[in-house]
Amino acid sequence: MKIGLIRCLQTEDMCPAYGCFRAVEHRIGAFMELDEDTEIHIGAVVTCGGCPGKKAVTRAETMINRGCDAIALATCISKGTPIEFPCPHFKEMKEAIQKRIGKDVTFFDFTH
Repeated sequence: MKIGLIRCLQTEDMCPAYGCFRAVEHRIGAFMELDEDTEIHIGAVVTCGGCPGKKAVTRAETMINRGCDAIALATCISKGTPIEFPCPHFKEMKEAIQKRIGKDVTFFDFTH
């Protein structure tokens, strides 16, 4: 499974996505329930494009069109890590992305 990771533009200067990469590598967080035989890696990393996250929709679609099998919204968006301030647009962003990419694409609400 090739994962397209979308992270928060507002936190990228303080977070190098280490936790997200680590979660995939060690199958923790959102990835702990995946079948052990499923190979997983991050295939692409982009930001949401900034508030209110509208660019995340076309960016998710582009990652799927370029070979990613799944989309993950990074924990900085859904849970607010590292600044303890979740994205106020998370729900709308998630719904818009899922509507665009379809229900057959695996979607993760968080990473770690």
